[in-house]
Amino acid sequence: MPILGIDPGIAITGFGIIDQDPAGNPILIKYGVIDATAVKETSSRLVYLYEALSQLLTEYRPSSCGLEKLFFSKNVTTGMAVSEGRGVIRLCLQQSGIPLHEYTPNEIKLAITSSGRADKKQIQMMVKVLLQLDAIPYPDDAADALAVALCHQASIGLNSAIGRAN
Repeated sequence: MPILGIDPGIAITGFGIIDQDPAGNPILIKYGVIDATAVKETSSRLVYLYEALSQLLTEYRPSSCGLEKLFFSKNVTTGMAVSEGRGVIRLCLQQSGIPLHEYTPNEIKLAITSSGRADKKQIQMMVKVLLQLDAIPYPDDAADALAVALCHQASIGLNSAIGRAN
């Protein structure tokens, strides 16, 4: 069953959809961004995000979703706007009956690179390697979303191996 990973944003939201082969190896289905930069009003951006994500959920029917937890330390204004986008994402997933699991940036880094201190370039390179791609996914928001999806897939596999529901 497909797994959706989301890197939330108010102007650009990255998404990545993966599945796995019979051996449990990740397979890329689709990645990209929901780009609302042309929409100026925050409320209109939220509607745009809702409609685009709803369409994506209807088309690909993921079995579950990994969402990056919000982390900000300097720009509270941006963080607040992103949290509004996260609320819309959570609403879409709830209405679609898709289970949501959230991961901190450090949890994602650890799952993808085995180091919670990995930089963006290391994460992108591991996404490329794990999904057997010819190039690093672009833009960065999409690559980040694929990292979230891979983290979630690893979490599902680990919880399954130790007998916990995920």
